[in-house]
Amino acid sequence: MSYARILATGSYLPEKALTNHDLEKIVDTTDEWITDRTGIKKRHIAAEGQTTCDLAEAAARDAIETANIKATDIDLIIVATTTPDRIFPSTACLLQERLDIHGCAAFDVQAVCTGFVYALSVAEKFIKTGEAKTALVVGAETLSRIINWEDRTTCVLFGDGAGAVILQESDEPGILSTHLHADGKYKELLTVPAGVSEHPELFAQGKAKITMLGNEVFKMAVNTLGRIVDETLAKNNMQKSDIDWLVPHQANIRIIQATAKKLKMGMDNVVVTVHEHGNTSAASIPLALDVAVKSNCIKRGEILLLEAFGGGFTWGSALLKY
Repeated sequence: MSYARILATGSYLPEKALTNHDLEKIVDTTDEWITDRTGIKKRHIAAEGQTTCDLAEAAARDAIETANIKATDIDLIIVATTTPDRIFPSTACLLQERLDIHGCAAFDVQAVCTGFVYALSVAEKFIKTGEAKTALVVGAETLSRIINWEDRTTCVLFGDGAGAVILQESDEPGILSTHLHADGKYKELLTVPAGVSEHPELFAQGKAKITMLGNEVFKMAVNTLGRIVDETLAKNNMQKSDIDWLVPHQANIRIIQATAKKLKMGMDNVVVTVHEHGNTSAASIPLALDVAVKSNCIKRGEILLLEAFGGGFTWGSALLKY
């Protein structure tokens, strides 16, 4: 039986860091308020002219180098993003050209903050069915381009970045299960309420920005992620104590702590990077994973639970043996 196993990880953060103290000069907020409610201390912002594909390329090259493979070994590219460079071609196709890879399938996945988990699940199916042997899965975002910098409830939360994994066919267990969900009836709670087809005038004027009803989103996230923990463990006949590491979407420290409590897991076994880069949407899980792997926290053979919740609403998890 073939499995899909993570061979290597990579990441990239733009050079510019915007701290809470910097935001105090832009909107009516304080470092204390942001830190207490979110756990965020800073976020990275893409430079002028720096695109989502630029970030994705840097993370991808990091993962390829770490994996010690050639780019041409890759036969599937999936990019999870909410902020693509263009309406089309996909950011995955643009990345494919950058890496000088030709002919393999390349496409984007849009599930906002759950995007990386969705993309990982799709890539695993390609590998398990024999359609691919080595997949590049990237989460990359330039959320700063869709932030309303006058809205203190949202501008403090989001940042830019990219994370990547190389997923490869293996005889050894890797991804054990993935669980994907969505419910569009909550679409107005977290959204950019304009696009190329709906309210195109706002899109054309650069007024398509993130809006969020924070308290409602928080409650839904905590309850939904609690349920998906149970679903994931039941599917694999595992106990909470079987999980070595929780690698959550980095949106809010309080949501992360609530999920850890559900697992009866101490925070020492939870990968937390939200203080360093804020909510980078589809990039946050692979960014956090790369930090934990390269700092030798996560080791081969350990069991990881990845979970995320995002606009849509979408939510999902992946259980894997690293």
